[in-house]
Amino acid sequence: MLESMTPIVFVDEIEPCLGFWTDRLGFEATVEVPHGDKLGFVILSGHGKEVMYQSWASIADDLPPLADPPRQSATTLYVKVPDLEAVKAKLGDLELIVPERTTFYGARELWVRAPCGTVVGFAKHGG
Repeated sequence: MLESMTPIVFVDEIEPCLGFWTDRLGFEATVEVPHGDKLGFVILSGHGKEVMYQSWASIADDLPPLADPPRQSATTLYVKVPDLEAVKAKLGDLELIVPERTTFYGARELWVRAPCGTVVGFAKHGG
């Protein structure tokens, strides 16, 4: 019934997010669509996964009803990983929102804020 599901995160500017996904997490910008002198849309692919970013200015031109107030985004990404230590090593000095913890459901997780503001939780489930 469903072939895939990919989050589209709306942000003021896409450029601050690129290094988080490409340099730190090994994703590649497979599609880049300009909007004026900046990026308006990008698809980031890696490890068999995708995340899309679109600027508020671009969405206002492309799909105006989606840009109507309230404009704030409450999108948070939850990413299951096979090795939390390897991810931690890549995160460097990013703002830590929730320090590493073990949840009641047995996941080891931590939460960071990417340079563009997106909150991303990384979790290792089981063992």
